[in-house]
Amino acid sequence: MSAAPSLSPSTAGTPAAPLQPVPLLQIEGLVREYRLPRESLFQAPPVLRALDGVDLQMAAGESVGIVGESGCGKSTLARTVVALESPSAGRVIFDGDDLFKLGRRDLLARRRDLQMVFQDPYGSLDPRHKVERVVAEPMEGLKTAGMAERAERVAEALAQVGLRPADADRYPHEFSGGQRQRIAIARALITRPRLIVADEAVSALDVSVQSQVLNLMMDLQAAVGMGYLFISHDLGVVGHVTDRVAVMYLGRVVETGRTAEIFHNPAHPYTRTLLAAVPVPDPARSRRRRARKTADQGPALTPQASGQSRPACAFMPRCGRATDICGTRRPELRPVDGGRLAACHHV
Repeated sequence: MSAAPSLSPSTAGTPAAPLQPVPLLQIEGLVREYRLPRESLFQAPPVLRALDGVDLQMAAGESVGIVGESGCGKSTLARTVVALESPSAGRVIFDGDDLFKLGRRDLLARRRDLQMVFQDPYGSLDPRHKVERVVAEPMEGLKTAGMAERAERVAEALAQVGLRPADADRYPHEFSGGQRQRIAIARALITRPRLIVADEAVSALDVSVQSQVLNLMMDLQAAVGMGYLFISHDLGVVGHVTDRVAVMYLGRVVETGRTAEIFHNPAHPYTRTLLAAVPVPDPARSRRRRARKTADQGPALTPQASGQSRPACAFMPRCGRATDICGTRRPELRPVDGGRLAACHHV
């Protein structure tokens, strides 16, 4: 969605600067902290920082992947983007609105354009309700349709994901895992959103079913024009369905750019290490990647003692390129070759 042009004074004959579209989603300095159980009654409870200043933008209709190893903050980012969790600091701006400054009613209305598909198709669907009620649930909160229109929209959403309208009268336990995830996608589609946040949406499915669901999501994107924020640890999946990718490490984005560029020519040492861990069928290529991984990666990250601060560069304890500056000055995302951004002092 583009904003109206803002005019600024200029001299006659001077060409105007090209207008930049307003991002559909803009994440600024996002921080999310959790208090952990205290070790002693007389000590302050320790704090886990799951998100540590995340900045990210995406345009309407774009597909962006978030990748990283388990515990890097991907799912926390997903839940915060859809306002299921509140940030400790920072902003999430969706279509011009700061989600965490909206009142309850306005936020509920905003959910028409912002939906989420969860990881577990077995746990995310209420087994007590029939598929019609499960799929129509987001519409009930919006109160924008009568019973007849609701039934019509449910049938349309089920048809879009390859299910029959008659399936609306069945219960979730009567479907396979792949069919349940299709139901979850239909539920996300029911309000015709502009952005769907998919948190490990296919990781619980068999490989053959994963392919079906991913192709379905891509077809729907082409047909409806929605965007995806695709959270996954599976780099093959992300490479198949996304336009851009952001690589996260310990709550920070360390590299972002076009998916093909990052996967074929990674800049950040952690991105190279992450890609080197992906199994490949070519033995010669596997040997080359193992050699590159050994050159880039230093000792494994060890748990920090209580009260010990994290180095300015979170990847420093594992990086073979680390120098003194990495421990004292936090690297910020900056442009590198190929139109990417990387947070490293040595690229």
